[in-house]
This record gives sequence, C-alpha cells and structure tokens, in this order.
Amino acid sequence: MKTDLSDILTCLRSAGGYVSGQQLCERLGVSRTAVWKAVNRLKEEGYRIESVSRKGYLLVESPEDVLSESEIASRLTTEWAGRKLYYYGETGSTNNDAKRCGEEDDPHGTVVVADIQNAGKGRRGRAWQTLSGTALSFSILLRPAFPAERASMITLVMALAVAEAVEEAMEGSIAVHIKWPNDLVINRKKVCGMLTEMTMTPELDEIQYLVVGVGINVNNESPQEFQEEIRQTATSLRIESGRRQNRAALLQAVLCRFEKYYGTFLETLDMSRLREAYQARLQGLGGEVRVLDPAGEYTGISRGINDRGELVVERGSGECVAVYAGEVSVRGLYGYV
Repeated sequence: MKTDLSDILTCLRSAGGYVSGQQLCERLGVSRTAVWKAVNRLKEEGYRIESVSRKGYLLVESPEDVLSESEIASRLTTEWAGRKLYYYGETGSTNNDAKRCGEEDDPHGTVVVADIQNAGKGRRGRAWQTLSGTALSFSILLRPAFPAERASMITLVMALAVAEAVEEAMEGSIAVHIKWPNDLVINRKKVCGMLTEMTMTPELDEIQYLVVGVGINVNNESPQEFQEEIRQTATSLRIESGRRQNRAALLQAVLCRFEKYYGTFLETLDMSRLREAYQARLQGLGGEVRVLDPAGEYTGISRGINDRGELVVERGSGECVAVYAGEVSVRGLYGYV
C-alpha cells in the first residue's frame, strides 16, 4: 500500500513532538518499511526530520517555501475547501483546469494549484503569467444552489478572505486594501487579482458551477520580475515585507477564511453580514474615482458597497449610482488606485 506523504506530514505536524514508527503504522495502516521510505522521501524534498531509536520521528523544520500536493494537503484544516486537490508544477490556466473539473463532476470545493501558470487569465481577457516559485495561483470549484445574479458577490467574498490571509502572513505590519471588486493592493500597488467565471446548465438555466481564480504575487524579489507593462503598478509580499513567504501556508489561510465567509454569505445570499469588514479595507472609500463605463466615463465619490456588492458612486449632481462589477472598471482619478 502506497503511503501518502501528506498523511505522514499531517501526523508529524500535529504531534508536537516525537511520533513512534509504530504509531504512524497504526494510524495510517501501513508497514514500518512504508513509513521509513516515506520519511526518506520527505527528507529528499528538504524536510528536516530527526529519527531517534525508541522515540520515533520528529519534524524539525519544513522547507522555507515548498508548494506541493503533500505540503498543501498536510496543512488543510477545512471541511470542504481543498479537500479534493490537484497540484501542477506547470499549467496553462488553473481556471481552465478547474472548469474541466466542473465538467467531470469533481465535488464542490475542489482546488487546483499551480507553481507556474503560463496562460493565466485576468479580467476582460488579459493574460497573466507567473514564474516558478513566485506566485500563489489557484482556482476553486463551487457548485452553488443560489441564483445566477448572486454569483458576482463571490468575488468580493474571496477578496475579503485573501486580504485577511495576506495581512496575517505579513504579521499585521502592512495594511492590505481591496480595490473594488477583485484586486488587492499594498502601498497603492497591485498584489493580487481574481477572476470568477460561471457556467450555466442550458436546460434549467441554473448555475452548473462557479470557478474563482486567484493570483497572488508572493515571492517576486524585484519589480523586474513582472511583465514590463505592469512593473510600475505591481508588487509582491516579499518586496513589501522583505521576507520570503510560505505559499502553502498562505493557501491554507485563504481557504479557511473563504470557507467561513462563504458560509456567512449563504445565510443571506448578499454582503449584508460581510459588508462592514469588506468596506473597512476598501481602497479609495470617500475619495474620487473614475468609472470606465462603456456608455461613457464619469467621475464621482466612492461611497462604499451596498448589500448586493455593487460600488455606490456619488456623481457631481448628488445622484448615487450603483456600479455592477461585471459592467465597468473603476480607477483612481489619477492612476491605478
């Protein structure tokens, strides 16, 4: 029987001390030889594991930043988010991969993660690429029972979850803001983008599945690692904090918060119970914004979001307009934010 490395890692992490080989055998239902081989494979991957006669195994140290299926799975404490997991060293688009999972009946909460994404998708068809070891690129498959008109708010739910997880990773030293509806910014530069895509059932006109894709700039060391057109407006957690971050730990933190806030959203099917927390992080609240509406650009004052997740913009006439995320883009009056 093959021993799952994530099971070994989970046992070692949760033990808080030495775990005997016999205990691991009994918990996992495998032989001592299988445990020994699995531990050696983990050592080859960079995990420091002590082996002491009559005491067992002790996880001393994990690699600084390893993104693998076993590392991610060993950290998960969620009920459903990420419990079905696919990891790729390189892929085109995790959103496309997750949509294939949707067509192939993978369960609600399935997560696709990639180290390298060479054909990622941004809003309005923009391309997004990542270098190895730098980004956290993942997509989650959802199978909701709510009406399609509620789907756009899931982007806001994810934005709140990611913002909190990122701020925790930065140890609360740097504020993370949300640029409505789907970007996160630190020091007025973009650190994360999101894209939600919906597939309907043609017969019943109901949501078949949603895919929420997230791309976080994590361990880029300098702006030169970004594509030329975004170097002036992009940043990473490492650039801002001066520290290399653990992407698997960050993913776990995001999924925990998203699972919690998704449940809160389902109670009312709107942002009413999450609005205050979201608005507290809203970039440009009370400031001037430019609304890039296909029907004509206009400027106004950002008054925050309403319970439907729309951005309320007060125009010069005093009229308040509810801006729907799928229709327009919003920019700062003189630049990106």
